[in-house]
Amino acid sequence: MFTLAEVASLNDIQPTYRILKPWWDVFMDYLAVVMLMVAIFAGTMQLTKDQVVCLPVLPSSVNSKAHLASGSADVTTDVPKFEVTTDQGQGRWMTKGASFDEASTLTPGLPLSRASSPPTDSPVPNQEMRKEIKDPTGRKTNLDFQQYVFINQMCYHLALPWYSKYFPYLALIHTIILMVSSNFWFKYPKTCSKVEHFVSILGKCFESPWTTKALSETACEDSEENKQRITGAQSLPKHVSTSSDEGSPSASTPMINKTGFKFSAEKPVIEVPSMTILDKKDGEQAKALFEKVRKFRAHVEDSDLIYKLYVVQTVIKTAKFIFILCYTANFVNAISFEHTCKPKVEHLTGYEEFECTHNMAYMLKKLLISYISIICVYGFICLYTLFWLFRIPLKEYSFEKVREESSFSDIPDVKNDFAFLLHMVDQYDQLYSKRFGVFLSEVSENKLREISLNHEWTFEKLRQHVSRNAQDKQELHLFMLSGVPDAVFDLTDLDVLKLELIPEAKIPAKISQMTNLQELHLCHCPAKVEQTAFSFLRDHLRCLHVKFTDVAEIPAWVYLLKNLRELYLVGNLNSENNKMIGLESLRELRHLKILHVKSNLTKVPSNITDVAPHLTKLVIHNDGTKLVVLNSLKKMMNVAELELQNCELERIPHAIFSLSNLQELDLKSNNIRTIEEIISFQHLKRLTCLKLWHNKIVNIPPSITHVKNLESLYFSNNKLESLPAAVFSLQKLRCLDVSYNNISVIPLEIGSLQNLQHLHLTGNKVDLLPKQLFKCVKLRTLSLGQNCITSIPEKIGQLSQLTQLELKGNCLDRLPAQLGQCRLLKKSGLVVEDHLFDTLPTEVKEALNQDTNAPFANGI
Repeated sequence: MFTLAEVASLNDIQPTYRILKPWWDVFMDYLAVVMLMVAIFAGTMQLTKDQVVCLPVLPSSVNSKAHLASGSADVTTDVPKFEVTTDQGQGRWMTKGASFDEASTLTPGLPLSRASSPPTDSPVPNQEMRKEIKDPTGRKTNLDFQQYVFINQMCYHLALPWYSKYFPYLALIHTIILMVSSNFWFKYPKTCSKVEHFVSILGKCFESPWTTKALSETACEDSEENKQRITGAQSLPKHVSTSSDEGSPSASTPMINKTGFKFSAEKPVIEVPSMTILDKKDGEQAKALFEKVRKFRAHVEDSDLIYKLYVVQTVIKTAKFIFILCYTANFVNAISFEHTCKPKVEHLTGYEEFECTHNMAYMLKKLLISYISIICVYGFICLYTLFWLFRIPLKEYSFEKVREESSFSDIPDVKNDFAFLLHMVDQYDQLYSKRFGVFLSEVSENKLREISLNHEWTFEKLRQHVSRNAQDKQELHLFMLSGVPDAVFDLTDLDVLKLELIPEAKIPAKISQMTNLQELHLCHCPAKVEQTAFSFLRDHLRCLHVKFTDVAEIPAWVYLLKNLRELYLVGNLNSENNKMIGLESLRELRHLKILHVKSNLTKVPSNITDVAPHLTKLVIHNDGTKLVVLNSLKKMMNVAELELQNCELERIPHAIFSLSNLQELDLKSNNIRTIEEIISFQHLKRLTCLKLWHNKIVNIPPSITHVKNLESLYFSNNKLESLPAAVFSLQKLRCLDVSYNNISVIPLEIGSLQNLQHLHLTGNKVDLLPKQLFKCVKLRTLSLGQNCITSIPEKIGQLSQLTQLELKGNCLDRLPAQLGQCRLLKKSGLVVEDHLFDTLPTEVKEALNQDTNAPFANGI
């Protein structure tokens, strides 16, 4: 047997789940407990006290009743004769209206006290005996005790209605089913995890200090906004209309639009009271909550299983109520105290019919009526629940009221199970949903990040991260922060600002304090700017680097920086189907001089021609994608420097020959094998630098002699086996780089390059240095490493301006002492093995070691 507590545990849920129990579920739970108590009480009474008592219906009972009704007044006459029963050891007396004479039958062998007669061995007057047996003692039935027990049990099962016997058990089973149905959605594995997670997050959101601070701060903002909205309602439209002036962003430009207060040059800045700084622990917990809410929403919003399960269990409870009510109401009148039983056991008892009484009939009837009443109330509540479920769309939840009260206008509406859970919470307390909505708002999350960020990155900490770059400029690099700290804009002497992987970067009006800022880097950082900040950047910014994954990440205001001089774009500009993703118009960049595009282009963007009149340097650095269409290059008439790197070019593009002002051409890392078109460069009178390094060029055509203005020639990392004499006819040549080829002989004509200052022959197969090489007395850099040279001529001492000499990786056994005559050569500029350096005379080594750390007199 089980206890009430054990059965009631079926209806028990975790205390934290009570916020998901509306009043009707709570009320039905209490009703279920009451029904459970009724069922257990009825079952207990039935097990302990329920019984049926039966007596046989005698055939003469009717005649006796008729005789009594006929008016026989003298009960002392016509006494029936005594009957002696011998077939049974003991007779029985009927107690149903028998007269004195009828009740005077004695049973042989029975003690006189049990026969209600005086002892036979003691003489008693006749009058006393008649007085003593005058009390009626019933009618004789000739049945013994075992027969009565048998008849009682037989008639309990035959005469009683089945509902009288099984009502407590049915009530218990129905109640248990209703209890299980009420809380099944809390127990079902696929829903209980979501419910548990939701309740956990909801409780933390409700108790989080950030919720209170965010709501209180928005209330402060609302009051400030209302004041400004009243005082500046007329001046605001006039101010906004000025944003359409030349060089200002259009309505589609992603600027920061603030409701209530704006930064502008014409209006003073209205400062909202700063938020209270959260403890670091509270701030971290709030950040974790935002992430949990985001993941939970994505997990729950895609299904409506919880909603469907709740509807199904409510329908089941309603159907159960109708079923119980229909069949139970028919059995109320079937429960009675008296029953007639015909068990067909006449051959065992001698009687065909019995009259029986059920001692629990009245109690069971009252309990049944109580049970039906409770079921009716339970059912009406189920019907109300169904009405609530289908009256409004519970798979949609709007935070409209919360948005109006909290000013977090970006709180999104939710759907499916997420919406249903919030509807259930509203039945408990709507304050939960309001506080939960704070963690659905991106504005709220950004404010939290801003507070934590400013608390962590103070002015002193930022100052420690400022460094000087290669151009000797003060530079600050911020990496993977939640935003841009406010203290950054107090570094007024900063020259370069790098923002990397800061998705929520916002540039406020305070940037106008950074008067030295001229270079800005945005690496995967689609920064938004306020109006005043944009005006400052438009007028002062000179160099901008933008690194992106998708072209949409490029902020629209970038295309409006009219005073920008240099623009570096690094990212994907080609779609999967090889269609060009166009940049926006560049015509507003009226002073742009340098455009650097590192991407995967298949053609030169046509809108680059927007900046053609003033563009002087164009760099296209592909990732190995073949650049096919270059017709747009013909319009770049003023370009002085052109770099087409890693573009899978196989020949020199003919469009380049139209660039009359071209001074430097770099075709590094392509697949160029032949350069017969190089004769066309003779029309480019200003071309001074030609870089064809990292290609597959086998030979240099003699026609290169027609490009007489060349000063720098780079053929490193190709497949050259020799140098033609035509190369040494370029009298203006100052730099020749043919390192990492297969050259084995240095032509004697090299002596004619009197202006040569830098010669790079590293990584070839040279074994002999001609004496004519040392006639190039202006040589400052001579790289001869990784060759097969066995000796260095003594004439090397004639290179008085030599500052860099690389000899490492050759077959040398000593160094000439004439190196000491190279007055500008120091040990730091001499790249050679240590044991070769030790072969030099002591005075030469001392001369080379002097002023090792000092800069070279003439530079490199």
